Amino acid sequence: MEGGCTAVPWNAWYYTRMLSWLKQSLNRFGRPAVTEPSPAPGPLVIPRDRHTISRANISGNALKVLHRLSKAGYEAYLVGGGVRDLLLGREPKDFDIATDADPEEVRHLFRNCRLIGRRFRLAHVHFGPEIIEVATFRGSGAGDGEEAAGGDTSENGMLLRDNIYGTLEEDAWRRDFTVNALYYDIRDFSVVDHTGGMADLEAGRLSIIGEPGQRFREDPVRMLRAVRFAAKLGFRIDEASEAAIHELGHLLREVPSARLFDESLKLFLAGYAVETFELLRHYRLFEHLFPETEEALSHEEGNFPLVFVARALENTDRRIDEGKPVTPAFLFAALLWEPVRREAAMLREAEGMTPIQALQLAGDRIVARQVSRVAFPRRFSLQAREIWALQERLQQRSGKRPSRLLEHPRFRAGYDFLELRAGAGEESQELATWWREFQSADENARKSMAAGAPSDGRRRRSRRGGGRRRSKRPAGSPAE
Repeated sequence: MEGGCTAVPWNAWYYTRMLSWLKQSLNRFGRPAVTEPSPAPGPLVIPRDRHTISRANISGNALKVLHRLSKAGYEAYLVGGGVRDLLLGREPKDFDIATDADPEEVRHLFRNCRLIGRRFRLAHVHFGPEIIEVATFRGSGAGDGEEAAGGDTSENGMLLRDNIYGTLEEDAWRRDFTVNALYYDIRDFSVVDHTGGMADLEAGRLSIIGEPGQRFREDPVRMLRAVRFAAKLGFRIDEASEAAIHELGHLLREVPSARLFDESLKLFLAGYAVETFELLRHYRLFEHLFPETEEALSHEEGNFPLVFVARALENTDRRIDEGKPVTPAFLFAALLWEPVRREAAMLREAEGMTPIQALQLAGDRIVARQVSRVAFPRRFSLQAREIWALQERLQQRSGKRPSRLLEHPRFRAGYDFLELRAGAGEESQELATWWREFQSADENARKSMAAGAPSDGRRRRSRRGGGRRRSKRPAGSPAE
């Protein structure tokens, strides 16, 4: 076979690995050694005529990097999500490369290369707007029982620094999920599988490499990645990984809040927000990211579940599918709206604040508490507050106020937010329809609409007789 590797069945390879492990374990306790029947065979290698990857579907710039590394005498493989997606018939989002060349050697080969990262040095080769990421094979480090330089961990086992270089096989076993540890060899166009990724790919299964508890302790964000990939690929998470996620979800509290902001964008802005949201709640991970939102969603309103967040995420997926922009500010405004709304209701009841005052103070409080978990930048939190405040200002439709509101820099986001609230049954559809028509009307029609509109979109209580109108209140707020 080309490349000098032998294609072997996954089960046979796994059996041999287990024999080797058993031998080491018995020797450790002074028992007779187990004799291996033969040297461990190489990885499973799928030749070009037995897989579906075509160079026509690989970025031309990625091929340039692969070929130049190979011609310089280095090993070079396309790896990770790019290989996985190509095998699934999907269009890869990016193309990453693994090599035995160290970062300085990569930079020597490419003048358009920049080195980044402190935890693990990476080479970014720039081709205009496209960046090809090149990583040196990672070594096993402390995982082999040795105190290797560059591999630091915290008290709970979380990796802090990871500048340990190794071989292709070590690199494969250091990756997160088996389906992300498939390597496309540019020399003979084969796919190299050290961890059983092809079997999991065919079974629609997401399995973490190694012992799940240890791998999630090393980096708790892997639990979020498991959910994200399961939602994106439509795969099921294997039972051992599921059990570890249920047990170790609390470790997300130890992850820096700024890093969780980046991960949250990946979770909800990849086009699979609804599926991701459902899985996060199923595995009880959402409560560690947005605890007050999760608490609010545990209540019902008028014997109905709160559906605004789900509706907002459906809208997010639809916009992404249509190629329309979605700002992080709008996303976080939606994710935090339920606790903001409940807090505002309690402030109105307890402090006698006006609706706009209560909403502004509630927004400040919820954001202040939320950033300890997911620290979204101040520019986004300010925009989210403006979107929330507009929900009260959009109630005011008389006089010149509607025309002035159209000039507000956040008007369109505030109106879209109002539409979602109306669709979720939280606000009247009549109000949303009025603003939709007002935007498209000419100047004379706008004046007529504003003249005929009430000063406030809410129904007013009669000052004489009649009993008090029962107001809608979020679940959990004090009764009148």
